[in-house]
Amino acid sequence: MAYTVKQLAQLAGVSARTLHYYDEIGLLKPTSVGGNGYRYYDDEALFRLQQILFYREMDLDLLRIKDLLDDPGFDRVTALQTHRRSLQTKIERLQTLIQTIDTTILHLVGEVNMSKQKIFQGFSEEKQKAYEQEARQRWGEAGVNESLKLWNSYSKAQQEQILQEGGQIYQELAANMGRGPASPEVQALLARWHQHLRHFYEPTLEVLSGLGNAYNEHPDFNATFTAIHPDLPPFLQQAIAHYVDVLETEWLERELGILKE
Repeated sequence: MAYTVKQLAQLAGVSARTLHYYDEIGLLKPTSVGGNGYRYYDDEALFRLQQILFYREMDLDLLRIKDLLDDPGFDRVTALQTHRRSLQTKIERLQTLIQTIDTTILHLVGEVNMSKQKIFQGFSEEKQKAYEQEARQRWGEAGVNESLKLWNSYSKAQQEQILQEGGQIYQELAANMGRGPASPEVQALLARWHQHLRHFYEPTLEVLSGLGNAYNEHPDFNATFTAIHPDLPPFLQQAIAHYVDVLETEWLERELGILKE
């Protein structure tokens, strides 16, 4: 079966821009190119892309991945077994990170005055403790403790200032929805939001993307942002997706620039 760039991108969950970049550096060449200039990929290319994505999960750089896949002694089954062991280990870290987001987000947007009402008034101290206890039992102590330790290192005055800053960012995002999720104004606010998250942990692109989805799809988070504006949850998801896509593009361009030096 032959896949177009669009079909392969959708199947693998990557962007067409990424496939074009992989072609440019010789990491994943199309199986054939039609007279119309369209790239086509066969099943062998599909499995090569799978290996590339697995190795990217292991944080290998693209040139190293290319060397591994082009090695005459490369064995796909052995590689898959190695990937499985590596990913199994990574699962625990990612699950802890996701739950850490769930617990710390209550601090991010909680205790924020809006129209003289707290937008998190439905979340009691008891419920917050229940979230933390569930996180510890299900995912382990390390991730939750690290985030909470950082938060507890701030003074009460610093905590209040951080929370007010977060609340102000979300209010400004709601006020600028009419400009569109990709507008410069909204994207500038998301840059502030990105920096604000560092009060709690260092967010990767994966974390930022996950937050954007959670803001709309997680019932508790959705309810929180709906309290600010009914359309805010899906708007945040779209705007953050664009923000992350831009950061990813910048990263790819930097990689390309390094390779061309």
